[in-house]
Amino acid sequence: MSGGLRIGNREAEQVHASCQTEVEVKHGVGLHARPSVTFTRLAKSFPCSIEVAVNGSDVWLNGKSIIKIMGARIRKGSILKIRADGILAEEAIRALKDLIERNFDEEKKHGRTA
Repeated sequence: MSGGLRIGNREAEQVHASCQTEVEVKHGVGLHARPSVTFTRLAKSFPCSIEVAVNGSDVWLNGKSIIKIMGARIRKGSILKIRADGILAEEAIRALKDLIERNFDEEKKHGRTA
């Protein structure tokens, strides 16, 4: 292996990237404890840095910190800007945006609609 990341039978280059997306929180109660844990757990699974800004704020929060995410009191209808910097940044952004758009898989896990 020559410094790349092994995926199945092939090697993928580890590319340093920066990217950003915006997504509306549609979950019925926003990011309460369970969705915050789900979000930060997924964020921590990526090696890149991940930050979140809420409703156009200039303040960027550590997206891997449960304390920061829960402390932001993110409600239904909030607009999140998510940015990532580093290896697998694009994949991280895509995965986190998909998670939010799926309402944190709450219905599938707990039989609740958001």
